[in-house]
Amino acid sequence: MPPPERPTTRSGIPFEIEAFRTRPRRGRRALWALLACLAAGVTAWALFQPAPESPAPPTASASQALPPGPPWLLGSPDARYTLTLYADLECPFCRSYVPTLTAWVEQHPETRLRWRHLPLPAHEPQASALASLAECAGATGGHAAFWHTVAWIYAHTRGNGQGLPEGAQPPDLDAAACLASGQPQATVREQAQGAARDGIAATPTLRLHDERSGQALLLPGPVEGDALLSALDLLAAGEAPAPASAPLPAR
Repeated sequence: MPPPERPTTRSGIPFEIEAFRTRPRRGRRALWALLACLAAGVTAWALFQPAPESPAPPTASASQALPPGPPWLLGSPDARYTLTLYADLECPFCRSYVPTLTAWVEQHPETRLRWRHLPLPAHEPQASALASLAECAGATGGHAAFWHTVAWIYAHTRGNGQGLPEGAQPPDLDAAACLASGQPQATVREQAQGAARDGIAATPTLRLHDERSGQALLLPGPVEGDALLSALDLLAAGEAPAPASAPLPAR
């Protein structure tokens, strides 16, 4: 049942307030004093209330922060499996395969992708020049910038050693000072020499490594997603075969 309505006068003002209106002037002074006290109390309450806490700014989890490159990584740094991709930015096989591979890695959080430059002699000097350009993008903007520039180069290069069309450059990248330092060129040479020591001469080539067990598989590419999943299963079961000792043919 709703509470009974308060009796009101003809003016519709609650009875308690109307009573002050019908009293002498002293009653009106009391009313104003009461209202002033109420207003002061509300003000004091508002002033002494603790300020609402601002939401803490989002912080990157340590498990999500990638270490500085090179090498440049795509995916979670805590992933169990690392796919090392040996690639040439002038290689037509790589150009068609890398977008498929990066999409697969993004769909499988247990894996991460690591890039290794392997400019093929038949594609020089443009292959090393583009590799150095991608290194400068990574040095300037980090891992995401490196992979974005790789995608841009593959989308614009004429391939097979012909390089970019005249005047074409990755947007928002001023690489002059970086290239002048010689550091990106040194990184490209070092990675290519490391691939040669491992007997890798073809692009694309993948090395799948289980960070938990230390076992690895060398996979001449391009390798489809189902085959990659089978390779993960082999490593997880501890059944990885010994790597082939013969060098792979160049593409």
